[in-house]
Amino acid sequence: MEVKKILVLCTGNSCRSQIAEGYLRHYTNNRAIVYSAGVETHGVNPKAIAIMKEDNIDISNHTSNNVNEYYNVDFDYVITVCDNANERCPFFPSQAKKFHQNFPDPAKATGSEKEVEEKFREVRDLIKKYCQEFAITNIK
Repeated sequence: MEVKKILVLCTGNSCRSQIAEGYLRHYTNNRAIVYSAGVETHGVNPKAIAIMKEDNIDISNHTSNNVNEYYNVDFDYVITVCDNANERCPFFPSQAKKFHQNFPDPAKATGSEKEVEEKFREVRDLIKKYCQEFAITNIK
């Protein structure tokens, strides 16, 4: 069985791409090596770690990586999870299939602590559904 390589790209590699990496690792069940990166690096958002823990997915050991670190990796799939990363995505010399799905940035949520947490959960659930469907469709 060939193990696929997946790269999830976002602007800062702090929320959306980290959440997607966590779910893709979970749903591909060792049938893929999953990386995430940003066109910038902002560190892993503590709220993203907390809301993933609510769903029993531990991303606390993830690191925030710059996309340039993976220039020489021959990816099978590159998924951009925000329009900014899609527009700024560097050229990859691989034959990777590219996917794009824009998710709202939970780090930009405003309001009370509870309202911000709710926004993180909403985005987490959207990404979870996307990753589950992606794994079913693309990782056999």
